[in-house]
Amino acid sequence: MAVTKKAEGVGKEKKKGGFRETVLLLVLGVGIALLLQAFVVGSFYIPSVSMENTLLINDRVFVNKLAGKPDRGDIVVFKGWNNGEDTIKRVIGIGGDKVVCCDSKKRITVNGTPLDESSYLYPGDYASGDKFNVTVPAGKLWLMGDHRSASADSRAHMEEPGGGFISENDVIGKAVVRYWPLSRGYLFSRPDTFDKVK
Repeated sequence: MAVTKKAEGVGKEKKKGGFRETVLLLVLGVGIALLLQAFVVGSFYIPSVSMENTLLINDRVFVNKLAGKPDRGDIVVFKGWNNGEDTIKRVIGIGGDKVVCCDSKKRITVNGTPLDESSYLYPGDYASGDKFNVTVPAGKLWLMGDHRSASADSRAHMEEPGGGFISENDVIGKAVVRYWPLSRGYLFSRPDTFDKVK
């Protein structure tokens, strides 16, 4: 009889130990997930039509917060013009770039090089309805949506104190993948046209 009670006691101890281990692993997992969310990867949903058809309303993207300095062609999430709310746009110009709209073929040029934006521009849309000629200050970005006629981007904020530019320090991260809906899953890459810009 004593042997049976001892065995029961050992069984209870194992159950207690297993439960504690499970709780510890669960807390550790949540902690790691929160750290990743805070410092490495963020998930963002798309609230507007300004990036169609690259991103549709309610699409969700993962953003790499450790991607380094934004480059031309990158899609980035940043603290935007409207009271610092999270905003997503495409980087067209970086510090030192001269961005002009438009050339004789109605293309945006960066440092005199025309961009072929057909791979991401909204079908039937145009490079810009507004003419502009800007030089991007050091440490700043010129950002535009892919659905140009429906995007309140750098062009819409040119008359404001910041001249429409966004600081590189306001960038949260670079969009790397569209993961929702699953049927539209897509890994983002930089459009080739930006490789020609010097």
